[in-house]
Amino acid sequence: MIHTHSQWGRDDQIGAGNLLTVEKRLAALGSVRQGRIFDVSHEIGMGAPYMPPNQTPYLMSIFGSWRDTIKRRRKMGATNDAGTNLERIEMTAHVGTHIDALGHFSKGDMLYNGNAAADVVTDWGLDRLGIEHAPPMITRAVVFDVGGPSHLPAGHTVTPDDLKRAADAGGFGVESGDIALIRTGWGQLFGIDNARYVTGEPGIDVAAAKWLIDQGIVAIGADNMAVEVLPNPGKGLMMPVHQFALAECGVYLIENLALEELKAARIHTGCFILLATKLRGATGAPVRPILMV
Repeated sequence: MIHTHSQWGRDDQIGAGNLLTVEKRLAALGSVRQGRIFDVSHEIGMGAPYMPPNQTPYLMSIFGSWRDTIKRRRKMGATNDAGTNLERIEMTAHVGTHIDALGHFSKGDMLYNGNAAADVVTDWGLDRLGIEHAPPMITRAVVFDVGGPSHLPAGHTVTPDDLKRAADAGGFGVESGDIALIRTGWGQLFGIDNARYVTGEPGIDVAAAKWLIDQGIVAIGADNMAVEVLPNPGKGLMMPVHQFALAECGVYLIENLALEELKAARIHTGCFILLATKLRGATGAPVRPILMV
């Protein structure tokens, strides 16, 4: 049953982002010792994997080139041959490494914090719960490496016990205000075998999401398309983690992360920084998150 109103009040639009306190931010920044940066995002380019029919391919074309602009400016009297290159991009906000807005998923006709979808979703975006409300995220990330030496198989469910064992192996405990990054190994297929990457994936189910959220996780990220296991082992269930995390709990999901470099470096915690572009009314945004140690 979806909560009528969140613990942060009936007008809240940032959900678990309320747990990103000044103290958490300072502690995360203060934990940096080496100054090493790990970029945990993929490049977004032509041929990036996407899941039809809801997602469309990434398309980019040059809308204005240096040739055209030089000619135009010469006609306007310019003498310095100033050429400009401009592109036009068409994509959904859910291609490549991205974060889901709280208004991305509903449970029936209800969105996060008791918002009726019919009142929020318009032909031109979300009137509430759009990605522009997602706060800058500077906090500790904890990396759950459950993928083993290679990767888990598609359809493999990551359980709370799997996460607990990964935390023990990584030498960390989960704290309120943390962001969870889950390495299943599936991200190795991104851009390499897109057909396999999008037809199924290992990931968490609701039980593991609940275990994380009960401990105060702000966002759950993973190196797969949807964070959650696909197909879901529960017959007839589709995307229940999205419903639970986004619509019921106000916890963000970060998808298509690149976590292999963290595994190779044996990094399990670090200062995580993610800022979502403020695309008004969008259901998500491409991001370039980093982890600093």
